[in-house]
Amino acid sequence: MRIKALFGALVALSVFAACTAEQATTPSLDDLFLTRRSIRAYEPGRTISEAQVRELLTATQNAPSWANQQPSKYYVAITPEKHDAVLEMIGGNKDRVVNAPVMIVSTFEKGKSGFFRGNPANDAGDFWGAYDNGLSNAYLVLKAREMGFDTLIMGMRESDKLRELFNIPEEEMILAVIALGYRAEEPNMPVHRPLDEVVKFF
Repeated sequence: MRIKALFGALVALSVFAACTAEQATTPSLDDLFLTRRSIRAYEPGRTISEAQVRELLTATQNAPSWANQQPSKYYVAITPEKHDAVLEMIGGNKDRVVNAPVMIVSTFEKGKSGFFRGNPANDAGDFWGAYDNGLSNAYLVLKAREMGFDTLIMGMRESDKLRELFNIPEEEMILAVIALGYRAEEPNMPVHRPLDEVVKFF
């Protein structure tokens, strides 16, 4: 009986230790907020698998959207051919992200978020689609950081060429290209505006 009790205690202790170690290595949400930065230099020669990108984009499906319309779509350039083609469509950011192994084009379906029975529900109209896509992208960049990746959201892009490259339908608006890779340097913490400049209590 003593041997069994001792064995049970050892098993419980090992499970506790494993759980504690996992908690210690999992970053908190505040850690992700503080370490997520817009990265403009990436380590060369490193890869990210399709399975890892799938895990990352699965997290975006938990983002809220207008009436659960889920308008966001993603087009992933993970092959060298598509990756290099996208590099030629992002203007001056090309040299900054050339070593990021994955490029993700972010779009949203027009006429869904912000609409009721085909008509705009308020004066924002399709801006709600952009809003929802921004929420989805926020989940993307935070999940990327949790997985040890880094990102740069780029608004400079040649939408017509991207649309042709990925056969993106006209019903979708192309918003951004997101570089995904591993930071090659530690960025500085940007200066934020005082909270009372952006928040008003009544």
